[in-house]
Order: sequence, then structure tokens, then C-alpha cells
Amino acid sequence: MDLPAPIDKLTIVHYPSPVLRRRCAPIETFDDELAAVARQLETLFHEAAGVGLAAPQVGVPVRLFVCNPTGEPEDGRVWVNPRLFDLEGSVDAEEGCLSIPGVTVPKRRAQHAVIEGFDLAGNRVRAEADDLLARIWQHEVDHLDGVLVIDGMADAAELANRKTLKQLEADYAAANHRRGKTSRR
Repeated sequence: MDLPAPIDKLTIVHYPSPVLRRRCAPIETFDDELAAVARQLETLFHEAAGVGLAAPQVGVPVRLFVCNPTGEPEDGRVWVNPRLFDLEGSVDAEEGCLSIPGVTVPKRRAQHAVIEGFDLAGNRVRAEADDLLARIWQHEVDHLDGVLVIDGMADAAELANRKTLKQLEADYAAANHRRGKTSRR
């Protein structure tokens, strides 16, 4: 796994970082490094009071995400190489993203989803869920495909979030300029 920083130094990257737009590579090796990345993802989304976090959101473009809809330890799950299917129904709700702080977007998602993938030991796992958990899975799998919650925003949401998105873009450009890098989109 190609890590941008030591595992304990991984942090949530913000829009418009190019890593958020990459389709992530499947994970082929189930090892201690993978488990350590998953633990760091869990730490970061708990610190940020989120309900899920995908590996590209910390700059690691692999098909891994963690989620926990309740914050209770027994409800936390790690998904490796997840695949969604049997998406049914639809529900509209406001949705935010830890990589796009300050932005919320009305988003239509399937109300029901089935997910299949692997756990950290490489065992095949499968689950189904409705409502919030189904929404979390869809949001995180979108991240693994380089899709952001802001993609396809309605005009009203784009107008409401324009200032925040422009500020995130300016902050990203300034941070890269300070590091002597150029911004690539």
C-alpha cells in the first residue's frame, strides 16, 4: 500500500484534493498495515464526529472504508473492496462530508442496500441495511469511485455552497503553494 505519510500521521484531506477524484484500487493484501490504516480511519472519523470515512479521504486510494452509524463500538464496521447491489427505494436527505467541511447538499439515495466485501482478515462479508446505514454505505462507496456528494448538485445547493467551496479551493491552493507544489485537478 502506497501511503502518503506514516499511518499515525494520516489526516483527512479536503476538497479539491485530486486523490478524492481517483477511482481506488482494489486491496489484494490483508495484513497489519491494512488493519492499521483502518484503525486510523476509525480514530479520525470519531474525532471529527462523523459516521464514516473512506481511505481516499486520508490520501490512500484503496477500496477501504469504515463506518459506524451510532458511535457505539459494537456498531463499527470495516469494509474492504465493498460492492453495493439491490439498491431499492429512494429517500432525500441532507448530506455532508468530512472532506468538504461546511457543505451540506440535499441528496437522493436508495433507501435499502445490500453490501458485500471483505473484513480485515480477508473473510467475505455481506449485510443489508435501510435508511442511514444504507446512505452511509452509498456515500463511502462513491468516495472509492472518485464521486463526491457535491457532484450533480441542484442549482440551489450550488448557490448555497459556492462561497464555502471557493474558500476550500483557495485554502488548498495556498497550502500547496506553501509546500512548493502546484495544484493539479
